[in-house]
Order: sequence, then C-alpha cells, then structure tokens
Amino acid sequence: KMSSLLKVDNEIKTKVRHRICEYSLKLHLAEDLVANFFPKKLLELDHFLKDPIINITELKEIHSEINLTVPDPILLPNLHDGLEAQNAKKRKLEDGGGEDMVTGTKVFVMPGGMMKSNANLVDLIEKVKPEIRTLIEKCNTVKMWVQLLIPRIEDGNNFGVSIQEETVAELRTVEGEAASYLDQISRYYITRAKLVSKIAKYPHVEDYRRTVTEIDEKEYISLKIIVSELRNQYVTLHDMILKNIEKIKRPRSSNTDALY
Repeated sequence: KMSSLLKVDNEIKTKVRHRICEYSLKLHLAEDLVANFFPKKLLELDHFLKDPIINITELKEIHSEINLTVPDPILLPNLHDGLEAQNAKKRKLEDGGGEDMVTGTKVFVMPGGMMKSNANLVDLIEKVKPEIRTLIEKCNTVKMWVQLLIPRIEDGNNFGVSIQEETVAELRTVEGEAASYLDQISRYYITRAKLVSKIAKYPHVEDYRRTVTEIDEKEYISLKIIVSELRNQYVTLHDMILKNIEKIKRPRSSNTDALY
C-alpha cells in the first residue's frame, strides 16, 4: 500500500529503514537515561550547589581588579582664556560639530598588557557550561525516543498520544531554556568587554568601574540560579516521565473490549 501511494526507490527505502532501526535501538537507551541518569545528575548538581565556590556570601571576594590607572589631566593651553574658549565652541557649532570637546583617551595598547577576564567567574562558567550541554543532549535523545513512540494518527483513543505530545513539548521547552543559559553567558562576556573598553577610554569615570563589578556579581548570582534550575529540570523530567511511562510506551491500550 505504501509503495502504491508513495513512490520510493527500494534501495533507498531499505537503507533508510535500516538506519531508522539502528537509531531506534540507540534511542532505547533513553529509558535508562530517565530512570538512572537523570536521578544521578540531580544528586550531582545538588552536591554542586553545596560547594563553597558557588556559595560565596561576601561578593567582594569575586571582584576582579581593573588595573587601568587614571592618567594625568590634559591641559589645553590654547583655551586658557575664557573668550577664546567661547569662540572655539562657537566655531565648532558653526562647523556642525555638536559633540563634546573631550572625546576620551585614545587607546592604542593596554598599559598592563591584555585585560584579563574575571578569573573567579571564568572558572565557575567552565564548570557550569558542560552541565548545560549535557542537559541539552540528553533532552534531545529522550525527546526523539518519545517522538518515535508516537503511533500513526487515528480517529479516537488518543489520550495516550496527547500525553506523549505533552512530554515532547516539555522536553523541547527544557532544551530551549538550557540553550538560553549559554546565550546568557555569551552576553555577559560581550557586555563586560564593552564596559572594560569604556574604562580604557574614560579611565576617570568611576561609574564604569562600578558597573563592571555589578555585572560580575549579577553573573555570579545568575550562575547559581542556572545550576539550581538544571537540577530542578532533571527532577521535573524524571518525575513526569516515570509517572506516565505506561502511556508513553503504550499510548493506545488494546483493552477497549472492556468498555462494552
């Protein structure tokens, strides 16, 4: 029937079927992921949340020194006279330049070499990122396992199928949230780099320096929340799938005769 409705080359059909069978066998490991790997990971992450590295109460300990000294003030001898200063400003406005006279320090090279990242946060991020990647990969495997268990579309007796679809939707949501954590880490580095560049250009502005310490503290708190969320997601998925494992594996019961 299939071949009459859909023309598929027999050789390709055989290869594809063989590949799908191989892939399905691998996906059977997904049940073990839910039953054993997920509880193991939630215990590991729960232990990680008790680690002193992620429980620093005095956030000053995670601050990173910004070794950019404030340069000596630049004197502008040609503007010492008030009248001349006014004339210079007037000429600038007439020329169409509405910007301030002070444009910041030109930065050709950092005095102390490369400006280092916050080492405390880099160490913590490098420990958290593999955990995020692991959750994404395992969620993807379990999601494909459940999707391949969904039977063909039929009229009626679809309660089990709706449970499968809800499970897939939950796994997809968790996968997306975990991916957003990686985006958050990238945004932290970009934001911090822009602020450090501002400090190099305007070393005399204290607020830029304070903002760097503020975003470092914010990122530290965010990383702890991320680890907590990863643990909670393992708990939620393990609980949800085990509670509905019968309907997930056998969405359409064969005992419909009992209804009559």
